[in-house]
Amino acid sequence: MSTPFPFTAVVGQDDLRLALLLNAVSPAVGGVLVRGEKGTAKSTAVRALSALMPTLDVVSGCRFSCDPGSPDPGCPDGPHEPGAFETRAARMVELPVGASEDRLVGALDIERALSEGVKAFEPGLLADAHRGILYVDEVNLLHDHLVDLLLDAAAMGASYVEREGVSVRHAARFLLVGTMNPEEGELRPQLLDRFGLTVEVAASREPDQRVEVVRRRLAYDDDPAAFAARWAEEEAAVRARIVAARELLPSVRLGDGALRQIAATCAAFEVDGMRADIVMARTATALAAWAGRTEVLAEDVRQAALLALPHRRRRNPFDAPGLDEDKLDETLEEFGGSDDDDPDPDPGPDGPGGGGGQPEPDDAPQGGDDTAARPEAGEGGQPQPTGAGEQSAVRASEPFRTKVLSVPGIGEGAAGRRSRARTEHGRTTGARRPRGALTKLHLAATVQAAAPHQRARGRSGPGLVVRRDDLRQATREGREGNLVLFVVDASGSMAARQRMSAVKGAVLSLLLDAYQRRDKVGLVTFRGTEADVALPPTSSVDAAAARLETLPTGGRTPLAAGLLRAHDVLRVERLRDPARRPLVVLVTDGRATGGPEPVALAGRAARLFAADGVASVVVDCESGPVRLGLAGQLAGELGGTAVTLDELRADSIAGLVKDVQRRAA
Repeated sequence: MSTPFPFTAVVGQDDLRLALLLNAVSPAVGGVLVRGEKGTAKSTAVRALSALMPTLDVVSGCRFSCDPGSPDPGCPDGPHEPGAFETRAARMVELPVGASEDRLVGALDIERALSEGVKAFEPGLLADAHRGILYVDEVNLLHDHLVDLLLDAAAMGASYVEREGVSVRHAARFLLVGTMNPEEGELRPQLLDRFGLTVEVAASREPDQRVEVVRRRLAYDDDPAAFAARWAEEEAAVRARIVAARELLPSVRLGDGALRQIAATCAAFEVDGMRADIVMARTATALAAWAGRTEVLAEDVRQAALLALPHRRRRNPFDAPGLDEDKLDETLEEFGGSDDDDPDPDPGPDGPGGGGGQPEPDDAPQGGDDTAARPEAGEGGQPQPTGAGEQSAVRASEPFRTKVLSVPGIGEGAAGRRSRARTEHGRTTGARRPRGALTKLHLAATVQAAAPHQRARGRSGPGLVVRRDDLRQATREGREGNLVLFVVDASGSMAARQRMSAVKGAVLSLLLDAYQRRDKVGLVTFRGTEADVALPPTSSVDAAAARLETLPTGGRTPLAAGLLRAHDVLRVERLRDPARRPLVVLVTDGRATGGPEPVALAGRAARLFAADGVASVVVDCESGPVRLGLAGQLAGELGGTAVTLDELRADSIAGLVKDVQRRAA
């Protein structure tokens, strides 16, 4: 086994190290989610923690690591005889992004269960991680149903495997650590909430600290054993401190004053539910134990809030995580007095829309001055003339909830929540012979296949004689995620501020819908003389929203260039992910200027999409009393349908897109 990088040798990353140590002291805190850019020692620190975990006693021969002092009465390997145990290090189990459900929770031998009535169970990674660490690198790329299973087990302390009436349960209590790069997509808010703590990590910008990081890494790579030996004393001291904190933890007192501060803080920052309060209480208690105290202080509550609340304040993927520390200090001070105080609520966050402590809307505009950030500024209904100079970016209008947008037909893409698809999860629609390992048994089809052969197989008892050839895999229909490619006209003819604000608001709303439905999104813009891929296809819709927010306008309208660039993006993406079906949303007034025969060239480019059968919708942004209907003609060339900018109401745009897709089907 390779020598891990010493935990105490990690340079900086104080919040990350503290969050990991608090979970080592009190696994009830609920794990930690580590968010940050690549190359910031996220994985190194997590793997290093395993060497600090205290050793544990396990029942000899138990595949589920039962504690000999209190063995699990429902252990599949039980009942256990008292006395026989062994001592070993706590395990650190890594869950690969591409793991199957069977690899995570374990697998039943369906053939033996049907023919012999035996619960032959092969444990999965949840069993291996019991009483240790379960590490998920790139947890945001893990399939949703696996994340659900993982977090359910972490919350309940047990894993359940149910297959066609056969049930197995075993204990699964572990320290859950997930790492992710937000650039590759976010976790859904309800999944974020299930992680106890979260920390943001970034590479240091201090040259001296960066030099020390490189120096230590090179020394470790040259001789891992010698490097680890240099840090052995510090490692032993931290390990002993973890053991002492665990022993002290039951004696720590969480007083009414600290509880009041916790409740007031969660209320002030408007976090949903009560899990935040409970996590903060457990974290503050662990902080006191780690400091060697038996009383929770205000400083423990403050640190607990900084670790437990930032990710719970996100209402949608466009909200930046974090806390207003000034407001946190004011809340702790206000509710830190005696229980006789009757403080009034903080009037600051009051106002329409429930702004409570969320300053982002006032701070969000980028790429322009304060006047440019207001959609009202410079209105008047007159678009900028084609060929006008570049205009500063305008802020998108308020996003709204959209209806379902789907691609016609049945696909076979990655699991998601948008279009119909053949998937591993969903309603059963038929049966087939398994290709590889059997994952979802179709019981009726299996019995039907085995029944005619019972006499020939010499059946004499009540059990059904089942062979491998009899097994049938259930075919299921569920939902897939799609690639939604936005192609946005940013030319001078689109530069009317009120109109561009409405266009951005509509695209922002569809981006939010794409986030909720687990789509990939891309953004192509065109203006001047060329088209740009503002955002290659990604799962990070907040990155798309940021690109959209700073999008300037002006110049001519190279419509053909925009369509050709979008077609090229789809071609490349089809090679990378051939099963994911695309939907193109073209936002334009249909005008094409610049170059020889721009309109004819745009028509030829549009027909490429029609020839490939790509689902598309054109949002017609033409305005004024005289309309040329160019967007409608373009939609005909694309094989899609056009909707006008006047129809971009808060309750209509996604419904219109849905109607377009239904008509295309």
